Amino acid sequence: MHAELRRLYHDAEVATEKYNAADERLTRQRKRVRELNAKVKAAEAELAGLKTEAGAAARAQYRGGGLPAEIQFVLAPDPGRALDDASRTLQAQRSTTNLITALTTARQTVRDRREGAAAEVKRREASRQTLSTQRQRIEERIAAAKKTESRLATEQRRELAALEQADAARAQKKWVDGDHFQHVGTEAGPAGRRAIAFATAQIGKPYVWGAEGPDAFDCSGLTSQAWLHAGVAIPRTSQEQWRRLKHVPISRMRPGDLVIYFSDASHVGIYVGNGQIIQAPRPGRNVYVSPVASMEILGAVRPDA
Repeated sequence: MHAELRRLYHDAEVATEKYNAADERLTRQRKRVRELNAKVKAAEAELAGLKTEAGAAARAQYRGGGLPAEIQFVLAPDPGRALDDASRTLQAQRSTTNLITALTTARQTVRDRREGAAAEVKRREASRQTLSTQRQRIEERIAAAKKTESRLATEQRRELAALEQADAARAQKKWVDGDHFQHVGTEAGPAGRRAIAFATAQIGKPYVWGAEGPDAFDCSGLTSQAWLHAGVAIPRTSQEQWRRLKHVPISRMRPGDLVIYFSDASHVGIYVGNGQIIQAPRPGRNVYVSPVASMEILGAVRPDA
């Protein structure tokens, strides 16, 4: 039962991080649509202004009698000036016409891009809903497993908790006694200290799927917000933190670095020194300090590198 629960929690965290990533992409796409809407409006306003200018010029020509340019030239008191005026007028008309044509084309291009972006928003919304449904199903399985576990005798639950702690202690001892721990840094950079201070202040707050504060966090919600409060914006999800941030050897990490866990990079904590991390572990638990090697380490990344 204990192993089954751990597997379900892991599956749920994977699903949550995928949902968070989809939500982040959807937010960026919606912003893109808003930007394109603004560009369309700007192009339409400029186009309307040019058409107004062109219409005013046409009306002025009509009020002037609509005489052909050559006749206006012959009748003008100053033919040289009339010729210059006619040349400039013709040039301005051609310039306005060309600009209207170019703006019309540009407006249509932006409209097409906006429609494509809006369609992508709909696709991403559908994808996010699918991921949400998958996560809900996993949560239902977790609830059923926890209900079964709750029926166990108190002594059995104590044994399961002790088993988990013993596994974590063995893994931590092996890591501390190995070569990795001997060269790990002990001093955080200025931003790292601020990130650690933020994470420390969150200890005791509950884990909630998809939460990024201020009252609750999931694993990557905690690490991304810690570094954001330190003045460094990093990706929202543990997978993207692993993919996009600078990798550092575990043996060379320092306080403030993020430790990524499991082969699928589905969990993350912030290293605070002395072989410890602060993490938001899983539903039913709160943000707390734990041994860095209590889970399968994939690697470490440095947000302020």
